[in-house]
Amino acid sequence: MQKPSNARGTRDFGPKEMAKRNYVFDIIKKHFVEFGFQAIETPSIENLNTLTGKYGEEGDQLLFKILNSGNYLKDISPEDLVAGSKKTLPKLAEKGLRYDLTVPFARYVSMNRNELAFPFRRYQIQPVWRADRPQKGRYREFYQCDADIIGSDSLVNEAELIALFQSIFSSLRLKTNLLINSRKVLMGMVDSLGLQNQFVDFAVALDKLDKVGWDAVNQELIDKGFSIDQCESIKSMISFSGMNQEKIEYLAVYFKNSEIGQQGLKEIQTVLNLSETNGFSNDNLIFEITLARGLSYYTGLIYEGKAQDVPFGSIVGGGRYDDLTSSFGLPNMSGVGISFGIERILDVMETLGLFPALNASGSQILFTYFSAEGQRQAFTYCNVLRKEGIKAEVYPDVTKIKKSFEFADKKEIPFVAVIGDEELKNNQISLKDMKNGDQQLISISRLIQLIKA
Repeated sequence: MQKPSNARGTRDFGPKEMAKRNYVFDIIKKHFVEFGFQAIETPSIENLNTLTGKYGEEGDQLLFKILNSGNYLKDISPEDLVAGSKKTLPKLAEKGLRYDLTVPFARYVSMNRNELAFPFRRYQIQPVWRADRPQKGRYREFYQCDADIIGSDSLVNEAELIALFQSIFSSLRLKTNLLINSRKVLMGMVDSLGLQNQFVDFAVALDKLDKVGWDAVNQELIDKGFSIDQCESIKSMISFSGMNQEKIEYLAVYFKNSEIGQQGLKEIQTVLNLSETNGFSNDNLIFEITLARGLSYYTGLIYEGKAQDVPFGSIVGGGRYDDLTSSFGLPNMSGVGISFGIERILDVMETLGLFPALNASGSQILFTYFSAEGQRQAFTYCNVLRKEGIKAEVYPDVTKIKKSFEFADKKEIPFVAVIGDEELKNNQISLKDMKNGDQQLISISRLIQLIKA
């Protein structure tokens, strides 16, 4: 007999885990709604031509492809096999699992452009899949909680997403930093060195800085054609440390002849100024010169959120994209979004002990009895409580009372209502508090008052 197991990089979630997940989901969703975002959902499966070419070469390699149904080898020739995967793949797989929620959102907007009111604010909470190497905090199946504003290039939208970030983590009581940069600032770096055509190589290499260090990034740049002197200039630009305003003034010296770089600095300055009015201290808002974000569709400001007290990598990401919908036939539709990585947020909160006491049982009270008549009365009472908004359940069998108490204890149900012969005769309920063991005889109306209190 085969031993049951999960596919690598995936997990099951039992009632206790789901109580914690729903706690975080509910807080995030509450703030999404407060900020005027509307919910949508898109299919897990997308056409591969929808997904490919949007994430950069490395991102495309992490797409899960779905084999065509039926005889998927029927169109494959020996010549295709000799030619390799790039030749055979389009004939084997026409669909794939979504890598993120942003590209499917761009496809959705393009298809529904006539029904939407722009700028359109959407939120989406759904799973995504990446064929990545599983490790702590990184899974092959995980949820994203995205909020996007599309159809406006106003920097007020970036400031709104910063306020959203601050609101959510304030409610979660999780101390975080929000790092911001701009792809235009990064373009300004290569522009100031006369290397405009090598921006992608530069951004891809810089995105690995936290993981591999400067020496490895330096070597990758040299391998891509950057000179030693150019690498030294880049190192000087990215290694400066100071306050946000000091960094802006420092880079402005390098960008004297770079219009795109100056524009990036101006946008960061504007968003920082707008954020001063959002009601938060914003001490955790940091202009991070080295922030690159690997996805190729970003064109303006980019975000990355990290927990202050636990080295878990990024728990939030996002940024401005100007051209994403153009590949679906809808040009000039600028958008900006932020994505909350629920799995890492949960891991961080678990590590820091930030979850409140949560009732994983789902029920506030369990009804049990000694006879068929008591069973009927328990069923009646249970439905009365539900109409009052109290979560209640009936133990399904006439059995020893000890067994139903053990069931309630294991399920962490706080109260057990026992209906015996005396209780039936006097229209009362014997209520036991499972936490302290106290027991009392009360009426159904008093029971409702007590549990609601």
